[in-house]
Amino acid sequence: MKVIKSEQQWRELLSPESYHVTRQKGTERAFTGEYWDHFQPGIYTCVACGTPLFASDTKFDAGCGWPSYFEPLNPHNVREEVDTSHGMTRTEVLCNVCDAHLGHVFPDGPPPTGLRYCINSLSLRFDPAE
Repeated sequence: MKVIKSEQQWRELLSPESYHVTRQKGTERAFTGEYWDHFQPGIYTCVACGTPLFASDTKFDAGCGWPSYFEPLNPHNVREEVDTSHGMTRTEVLCNVCDAHLGHVFPDGPPPTGLRYCINSLSLRFDPAE
């Protein structure tokens, strides 16, 4: 089920920093986010709508300064779109439920997928394993 809110509702729900990343396609600075070096067991969810996005057992240290995962928890919960901003072509990753910008995916990750989902901490919330 799609989550649709007005810009004012998103502003009230999210911190100014998370709003900038998720609704305006911003990026946090490398090595500054809450989860870039976080390896506790659990699930990373969308900060805007709570949709489960990535499991901690798919997280790896890519050395890039952002949380990195080799696959989404459920491929139906994320969407990929071509991003041609900033003079380059990349693959943007969005929450498929609320359209929040999460980050980008690159073809330089580890097995088994060879993918690196490079995600902004400000687009995530962490739910620890019980």
